[in-house]
Amino acid sequence: QVQLVESGGGLVQAGGSLRLSCASSGRALSRYAVGWFRQAPGKDREFVAAISRGAFNIYYADSVKGRFTISRDNGMNTVFLQMSSLKPEDTGVYYCAADPDNLTRSRYRGSSYDYWGQGTQVTVSS
Repeated sequence: QVQLVESGGGLVQAGGSLRLSCASSGRALSRYAVGWFRQAPGKDREFVAAISRGAFNIYYADSVKGRFTISRDNGMNTVFLQMSSLKPEDTGVYYCAADPDNLTRSRYRGSSYDYWGQGTQVTVSS
């Protein structure tokens, strides 16, 4: 199993940037693809970005393309989400999740990921 811990959230003005980290313990994170999801108050959880084990395949939601960048450092057992040009609609709790099947299932669905972190709050003020 792998345990995931997100960090890096906070309050930022629109147009600002944040970098989220997803650190793992237990099994090496290199064994898993990793996805980022977010959930705004009163809304369903939505897919943000995903990266395969070796970072050969990367996917983004249309709403964040060109603004967010997902990356990983397997030596550090960490996946990052660099968020720029933030908008108020990016506000929510951001979760990272690990997929042992390397995104062979639907990468956009939370049910494809077996392990989840506790989330980190991102608030973008207008």
